[in-house]
Amino acid sequence: MDKEILSIPQAARVCSLSRVTLWKYVKSGDLKSSLTPGGHFRIHQSDLKAFMKRKKIYPFGKYEPEKKKILLVDDDPKTQKVLTAMLAHHGFLTEVAGNGFEAGIKVMSFKPDLIVLDLIMPQMDGFEVCKRIKDDPDTSHIKILAITGYDSPENRDRIMKLGADGYLPKPIFMETLLQNVAALLNMAVEIKPVKKKGAKIRI
Repeated sequence: MDKEILSIPQAARVCSLSRVTLWKYVKSGDLKSSLTPGGHFRIHQSDLKAFMKRKKIYPFGKYEPEKKKILLVDDDPKTQKVLTAMLAHHGFLTEVAGNGFEAGIKVMSFKPDLIVLDLIMPQMDGFEVCKRIKDDPDTSHIKILAITGYDSPENRDRIMKLGADGYLPKPIFMETLLQNVAALLNMAVEIKPVKKKGAKIRI
């Protein structure tokens, strides 16, 4: 472990445990942690090593920065392709879902940190997807950035009341999208040009 202070996902990676399992140890007090002013748990390396020794978790894993995972939920293949390429270019792991039902499956298997969610889709729309994710205690922590080509005060108010963490109307410039993603994930993202001469890309 190269870092002295780890987040729960980072500590879980070191232990080869799921984030949910490690979270339970933290909540029970079995694994000592501290709370940041922003409400995030942090674990000191020495406390994690003591915990691993008590639980006979050997050998100590090697910490590697964990890439953030983003699930793209949009029924437009062109949007899927552009977003996947752009986010991968900036170091994110991505999965794609073409409708609400597929999104539900991918949420459980991929376990994203953030979902970029189109509102208007066939079968199950983005409003229902957001509601189901935010109403479930196991997935309510996932950040949701709603995007839509049908911008209106009604749609914005409705999706935010359902628990979305952000909202962007289309067309969206890639720089704007990346800035919103970075803010929701509480991280710094260096915006890298993906076309010659710094041409702006939008969806």
